[in-house]
Amino acid sequence: MEEARYVPPPPGPMLEALDALERFWHSDHGLPPLVEIALVHYQFEAIHPFLDGNGRIGRLLITLMLLERGLLPEPALYLSAYFERHRTLYYDLLLGVSQRGAWEDWLAFFLEGVRTEAKDVAERARRLLDLWREWRERYGRKGGSAHILGLLDLLFERPVLTVPLVKDRLGITHAWANRLVQRLEEDGILTPVSERKRNRLYAAKEILEILEEARNA
Repeated sequence: MEEARYVPPPPGPMLEALDALERFWHSDHGLPPLVEIALVHYQFEAIHPFLDGNGRIGRLLITLMLLERGLLPEPALYLSAYFERHRTLYYDLLLGVSQRGAWEDWLAFFLEGVRTEAKDVAERARRLLDLWREWRERYGRKGGSAHILGLLDLLFERPVLTVPLVKDRLGITHAWANRLVQRLEEDGILTPVSERKRNRLYAAKEILEILEEARNA
């Protein structure tokens, strides 16, 4: 306790602060939505209501508020990577608000994070769309069946899947689903990622690489 940079409120005031935060969340303040979300994120982290997981929940609140405010149609924007790349600055700015009321510094950092990650998401979406078109054109030229094209579409929804899943989603026999998966494995699009023979997992690694690759700061 003596060495902590920040000590959150004790249980009684903590509950009062959470109640006030909830009322703020559901009130109309006339603030730009992203500014309001930045304020809520800071306040939740300052309240620190749980022994563990406050950071994850606080970041999740950002996405939930973006959805609730109609700023996102799908939960496609996460600031976790941005906060992690600038971890020390992130904590310093939160502390600066608590100690000095340095709201402008925090808001500028938060808004830059939204801009940066939104740009990154758009770029990843473009690359995924290009890959989807490339694969469909490749199999279209080969006279691919509707089922192989359907499996390609399914990969962009479920890049890790099993033969039974393909069977159920495409409405085909197990044998035909297995043949389709084997064909994409032979062509290097799918790769087995488990050793089990029953319900073996297959992954579309090119899709996963686009989704998971670490972006340079």
